[in-house]
Amino acid sequence: MRIVKEAEERRNEILDAADQLFGEKGFDGTSTNDILEKVGIARGTLYYHFKSKEDIMDALIERHNARLLNAAQAAASDRSVPVNERILSVVMALNISGRSSEEIIEHIHRPQNALMHQKIQKAIIGGVTPILAEIIREGIDQGLFSTPFPYECMEMVVTYANTVFDGDMIELTEEERASRIRAFIFNAERLLGMKSGSFMYGMQMFGAENGEGNG
Repeated sequence: MRIVKEAEERRNEILDAADQLFGEKGFDGTSTNDILEKVGIARGTLYYHFKSKEDIMDALIERHNARLLNAAQAAASDRSVPVNERILSVVMALNISGRSSEEIIEHIHRPQNALMHQKIQKAIIGGVTPILAEIIREGIDQGLFSTPFPYECMEMVVTYANTVFDGDMIELTEEERASRIRAFIFNAERLLGMKSGSFMYGMQMFGAENGEGNG
């Protein structure tokens, strides 16, 4: 009996297979035939959902991006966790990694994919800023922060972090990265009207205290 699957289910099967293969063999090392064999479908079925291997990667990037933002929103929504810890949790949620996601990151950093990279940066800035701004507003109500511009402050913070620490626009040595992180935290505290040193626990997240980076 021939099994006919719903279009969305089949599309996700293709994406799941490609995600695994890209992680194992790399984007360039994976062929459309590899994907066809793993899913067990005809070439026509694949091209019904995706025009090319590049189209599959585009869809994987969008899905990966959505998962990051969903994880960030989930971390921000847990009001049983103190405000400062929730900010850290949101940032940590954006650092979800794995073999497949590393291949995605490598792919978007290629020069020919500059527009794709720009699209992702725009989505991150537009998606993460309001999530963090809501936490800042809660912190203002609790007397932890003092700023009349919670959204704008977070927009500055997210934009800087998303460009300088991106690893594509600016190449940093480990020492330079550690210095940027210290300056980043120093200035974030002042933007939010916090006591100096309040955010220094965040240095441990980046490994900056011992000069280590995660880029």
